[in-house]
Amino acid sequence: MVRLGIIGMGYIGTIHSQIIMSGDTPEVKLTAVSDSSESRCDWAKENLPGVHVFKDAEELLRSKTCDAVIIASPHYLHPEIAIKAFESGVHVLCEKPAGVYTKQVREMNEAAKKSGLVFAMMLSLRTNYIYRYMKDLVSSGELGAIKRVYWIATDWYRTQYYYDSGTWRATWKGEGGGALLNQCSHNLDILQWICGMPDKMHAFCHEGKWHDIEVEDDVTAYFEYPNGATGFFVTSTGDAPGENRFVITLEKGTLICEKGTLTLHELSQNERDFCKTAKESMIKPECKTSIVESASLSTENRDQYIRIINSFAAAILHGTPLIANGEEGINSLMLSNAMNLSSWLNKTIEIPFDEDLYLSELNKRCES
Repeated sequence: MVRLGIIGMGYIGTIHSQIIMSGDTPEVKLTAVSDSSESRCDWAKENLPGVHVFKDAEELLRSKTCDAVIIASPHYLHPEIAIKAFESGVHVLCEKPAGVYTKQVREMNEAAKKSGLVFAMMLSLRTNYIYRYMKDLVSSGELGAIKRVYWIATDWYRTQYYYDSGTWRATWKGEGGGALLNQCSHNLDILQWICGMPDKMHAFCHEGKWHDIEVEDDVTAYFEYPNGATGFFVTSTGDAPGENRFVITLEKGTLICEKGTLTLHELSQNERDFCKTAKESMIKPECKTSIVESASLSTENRDQYIRIINSFAAAILHGTPLIANGEEGINSLMLSNAMNLSSWLNKTIEIPFDEDLYLSELNKRCES
């Protein structure tokens, strides 16, 4: 049995506590929680019987009441708390995003590696079997190399009331970013998990375009991959109803994920071979279309959190592979940082980029 603590009892930390208390994670026992808010501590005392309640993360870690923790604190604190947890001999499951800027996350990853402890990320969309099917199919090479990828993820609509609900929200100093960091961490993780990391990026991040906020709420990014493939990513918190369409075009077919359904258009032969050998001008290779998978793609799916927590516990107790290794959390953050940096400097950014330059530019915005 893993004795688990939750650091941060806001919206998502509360959900995790309810999941564990419900008995859906049989190898996990909730033994402690912490939050700097007195009202959240009071809630925990009233609703989590038998669970120790602390006012801060350090007090919880010193208590030795936990073998592992879920970090659900504000974004900037994720790496700082994780490093302290590793130094205390405690396993870590970190909420997304891994942090606000890659330099601090790289330090967290190094601390995790040095500790030898289990480090996982709450990258819950990786449990969805549509995305798992897409990853397996693309990785298998059955459809050839990727030629183009795009994701239009504009179904993240938020009202001004949402942004006004906390003074830290949608500020550079409080949250460290906008739609890319908060809403789209899952999208960007799935994008790089399935398709790999691009090596060039040029983005246009519009700050406060649809809301009275400091940070980006409308983004269009173009990127290039090492093999010559191209792609783009579009998101917004100002489109209603918005859409969610993820398309991967490969040499021997196209995958289209939309509205919880995965459609495969599979060509009879590799398009590259067909293009070079065809004896007519405007014909196409034969194509077979099929519905491959259909399921809910909600990022708020309770079952997804349960699977990640159970995977985390199994890794600690039995050494089984994690669904999402903590060190991989830096990849989606690298994409969002590159998009912001490209927009700030109005230039194409090569990946990996200058992490000190990014931090310098971010600090300018925090200070102003």
